[in-house]
Amino acid sequence: MRSSRPDDDLNTAAAGASMTGWEFAWLDGLAVASEPSWSYPEIARPLLRFATSVLDLDTGGGELLAEFVPLPPHTVAVESWARNTPIARERLAPFGVEVLTELPSGENEYDVVLSRHGRLPAADIARLLRPGGVLLTQQVGSDDLAELNDALGAPPPHPRRWDAEVAAAALTAAGLHVTDVREEHPALAFRDIRAVVHHLRTVPWQVRDFTPQRYERELARLTAIIRARGEFTVRAHRFLLQAVRPTEA
Repeated sequence: MRSSRPDDDLNTAAAGASMTGWEFAWLDGLAVASEPSWSYPEIARPLLRFATSVLDLDTGGGELLAEFVPLPPHTVAVESWARNTPIARERLAPFGVEVLTELPSGENEYDVVLSRHGRLPAADIARLLRPGGVLLTQQVGSDDLAELNDALGAPPPHPRRWDAEVAAAALTAAGLHVTDVREEHPALAFRDIRAVVHHLRTVPWQVRDFTPQRYERELARLTAIIRARGEFTVRAHRFLLQAVRPTEA
């Protein structure tokens, strides 16, 4: 049995491990996440196989895009978070990928636009896709881990509804034809309070005023639940959309 006190766990988590890009390997064994029934990489790979140009929005540290090599000859990534941009450039440079901090200004340029857990600017995507081009996106919905906020007595993670229906409507209004819609709420089990704290520090929009000190009492209650039950389980919120820019009449 562990003999550490809750505040020892919180101090360890507060120090945390350095996170690069969107890698969460530090949480291995401390949290167990279920995946949606679909596989975003398996859906993306066939799209890239026949593309000559691809744009990856909010690439993070370029981890996922690098898994798709060999990439189309004209591949561009966008990453505006200063913490991630140099990491993405270093990782993707060997594959000839340019990493921008803003959306490209052109139009009719890309066969495929990807956005995994990133922005979904519908009008810009419609502008950047070539006629017949495809958008593939997996989004984090507005109900993501809402039970964690409830347990901490914190405001909901997102002030506005963001789900498959809302996103599909925005894409349709921008002139795209939505061809696939999927939405699920996979489970995430926190098995150690350090995983809760580390997650909240590295995903600051979940609880926007979070510090271990401010939520010390609530975290102590979660610590007791985890030790009694072995885990604290919440639901993620994921949805996937594919859309096509219609060819010109």
